[in-house]
Amino acid sequence: MKKDRNYPGAPSEKEIEKKVKQYKKQMQENNNKEVLMQLLNCVDLTSLNGSDTESKIAEMTEKVNDFGKHFPKYKNVAAICVYPALVPTVLDCLELEDVDIAAVGACFPASQSFLSVKTIECEMAVEKGADEIDIVISVGKFLEEDYQTVSDEILTIRHAIGDALLKVILETGELKTPDNIYIASILAMESGADFIKTSTGKTAVSATPEAVYVMCCAIRDYYKETGEMVGLKPAGGISTTEDALLYYTIVKDVLGEEWLNNDFFRLGASRLANALLTDISKFDGKKKEIKYF
Repeated sequence: MKKDRNYPGAPSEKEIEKKVKQYKKQMQENNNKEVLMQLLNCVDLTSLNGSDTESKIAEMTEKVNDFGKHFPKYKNVAAICVYPALVPTVLDCLELEDVDIAAVGACFPASQSFLSVKTIECEMAVEKGADEIDIVISVGKFLEEDYQTVSDEILTIRHAIGDALLKVILETGELKTPDNIYIASILAMESGADFIKTSTGKTAVSATPEAVYVMCCAIRDYYKETGEMVGLKPAGGISTTEDALLYYTIVKDVLGEEWLNNDFFRLGASRLANALLTDISKFDGKKKEIKYF
């Protein structure tokens, strides 16, 4: 972390536990149609399976294209997130300007390769049409406290992808401690991250409210030091409206209303959009489960 900046550090485990209990009690206060529609507009509709095919991704993209016909009063998802090789498929099919194309990169999900390979993959994804790149930090290097290498890799990719949005995945389940999560958050932001993201969804522990609270505290502290707003993306294992509402409540309390839009708040998920659509429809008296995406 830069020497001229004074960060207070991670909250204590006792504070984290207390706050998460508080948010679980408070989150139903945000359970209304307007908030759920807002959350839907923050979803990165994601498909990251080894079995993904061009036809499957094309079908998913067409559903995004047609979303307004079926749900004319709702805002669409924020982005479609796929593997780099499937970016051209999304680009060929996507007809909407207000939905971004996101690609995972830098040898997702393990990030265990050479920096040149990681960088080229990210560059190629942008060249093929990606607006956003989600990369994973070198977790092994971080756990060895080789923070300089971790920072240098993020900076190299940041410069390589130009104006594309950079989301940096911390893999918080592997970092384990609040101190590690806080340091990784600050490190990623100081190295050029536009968003910090919890997880790949490919490890035993993905997004948790405890990790998200620590990351929000780091974003708040970074903003106080620099005046720069950095976004947050919980991802991995998020499938219910209750999950989304809990993360919304944390962001609202720690960071404030300014962060509650898809410029600064995303939710990485494959099943969440349908859950939100179902629960939004309940406010209109409908009881049938919606399986649109």
